Amino acid sequence: MDDKTQQLIEQLKSNPAFMQALLMSRDGQELMRLLTKDDHGASLQSAMNSALHGNVSDLMQLVNKLKESPEGAEVIDRINKAAQK
Repeated sequence: MDDKTQQLIEQLKSNPAFMQALLMSRDGQELMRLLTKDDHGASLQSAMNSALHGNVSDLMQLVNKLKESPEGAEVIDRINKAAQK
């Protein structure tokens, strides 16, 4: 996991208000669309269930796969920048 991704995870864990704002934002909505478009959210739901039990590897795989596409990398970059503010 790269440093930016780790920082974003820490920001989301420590600041529930940021998570809520992110999910309501245009970038958050785009992130959700990208994460759920291939299988209607089944992989994301499974990854989130694993993360709730302390295993974030599936979630990180989804994010890393998303970062491989130009569109996904752009959205994640904008979210990282917003988290640093």
